[in-house]
Amino acid sequence: MKFNVITLFPEIYDALDYGLIKKAQIKKLIELNVINLRDFSLNNSGQIDDKQFGGEDGMVLQAEPLKNALKSISNSNASLVINFSPQGEILNQQLVNELRRRNSFVLINGRYEGIDQRFIDKYVHIEISLGDFVLSNGDFASIVFIDALSRLIKGVAKEENSILNDSFYNGLLKGPVYTRPKSFDGKEVPKVLISGNHKKIAEWRMKESLKTTLKKRPELFDKIKLTKKQRKVLEELQSKLIL
Repeated sequence: MKFNVITLFPEIYDALDYGLIKKAQIKKLIELNVINLRDFSLNNSGQIDDKQFGGEDGMVLQAEPLKNALKSISNSNASLVINFSPQGEILNQQLVNELRRRNSFVLINGRYEGIDQRFIDKYVHIEISLGDFVLSNGDFASIVFIDALSRLIKGVAKEENSILNDSFYNGLLKGPVYTRPKSFDGKEVPKVLISGNHKKIAEWRMKESLKTTLKKRPELFDKIKLTKKQRKVLEELQSKLIL
């Protein structure tokens, strides 16, 4: 999977030179191509933005440098071009799972008051937002996006099966987890987890996942289809909650 990143601050992506993403690059499971937008300035000053038409405050990234940066990417026509913007579709696990089928991306990272709409209209395929808040730039969103997709690529995560139990992967939140020691501040690890009974452990994890989701994000149940067994356990949990 290849990530082509168009940015004003390439050094931000040094943050990806650690952990799973670094190992994935070494294994050539992902490729990161960082492009400095200032290299495509229309003048010698490195300027890539200008004042807004209409007289409002704030600078806007110009369309021409963005276009030239995009055209510099080999085979860019085969890539999905993404602009990170508050106006975009909310990034969630379902969208991540859909986009993991793509092999190449071009990530546009705006600054200031955004980018010229004419570039978006002609070259951007999808706009994505991390949520209903505003960041100082799109680069932080890009880093989140790259990490979210990369960890799903076969061979990136050492414990690949653990991904299947992550929050949101199946639409639910993950339940609590424990490690040594068995007793901490007088509180014991649930006995089922040290019983060695894998069937009962799986049932406990399923129940705790439903319980956590019910307690913290009950609206998620409106978006997923539960199995018959999950539905039965959820109804029992709901009845206890009512009582």
